[in-house]
Formats: sequence, C-alpha cells, structure tokens
Amino acid sequence: MTISRTAEYALRAVIWLAGHPTEALGTKAISDAVQIPPGYLSKVLQILARSGIVSSSPGRTGGFRLDRDPASLSVLDVISAVDPIQRIHACPLHLKGHANRLCPLHGRLDKAMGEMEDAFARSTVAELLAEETTSPPLRELGFDMV
Repeated sequence: MTISRTAEYALRAVIWLAGHPTEALGTKAISDAVQIPPGYLSKVLQILARSGIVSSSPGRTGGFRLDRDPASLSVLDVISAVDPIQRIHACPLHLKGHANRLCPLHGRLDKAMGEMEDAFARSTVAELLAEETTSPPLRELGFDMV
C-alpha cells in the first residue's frame, strides 16, 4: 500500500515549511527545493491552506508558512487533508453474502490500512525533522533545513 503522489507532495512541502519557520516561502522556492512541479504544488498548497495546515500571504514579501505546530501535526493530518486513506467498509465486489462483514482478503487489507493510519497518526512532522539519521529529509537536494 502506498500513499498518493498528492499526499507525498503535501508531506514534502509541509516538512520543508516546518524546517523554515521564520520565512514566508513562495511556491517557486518550495517547488525548487522539494522537486514538485509548480502548478501541482500550487494546488496542493491551496488544499493545505483550506484545511488550516498552512497559511498564505500575498505580495512580493508574501508566501506560505506552516500554520500548525510541527510537534502536534501528524503525518496523518497532512495526508487526510489532501487525499485521505480509503478504508474498506463494505465488500468492494458488492457480494450479498458479504453484506455485513468483509471476507478474509478485504478484512486483512483494511486491517493493514488501519495499522498504516495508526502509524501515520503517531508520527509528527517535528519528529521527522528531529530524527537522527544519515539521510535527513530533503537534505540531499542541497538545501539546509533550520
């Protein structure tokens, strides 16, 4: 199971913004830094703004800022804002015999998606930035995080 490209892009942008808390960053600067096509990033940032995760200010000195505390912003919050994980609540084959319960296959798939949701809910943006690693988020792109 994977997350969508939109969710991946949203996470990249949010992590970048969290690493630059004192700056309002334009779409072009974020796009260049995290390697997301500018048009696609603009749409993702608009969705994140509508959900209250980022805010934007217009003008030459404007740009986007993270509007939430990275320590209380979970990976699941970001994913859910742009492309929520789709759980299996009913038989996707619409079989009458499965009306009130999932078959073993779909039950296990849904359980795995639930475990993924739980893991994302327990992971915050601040933890991702602070984690000791030899491959910090987005560093290989040549941009330093604060």
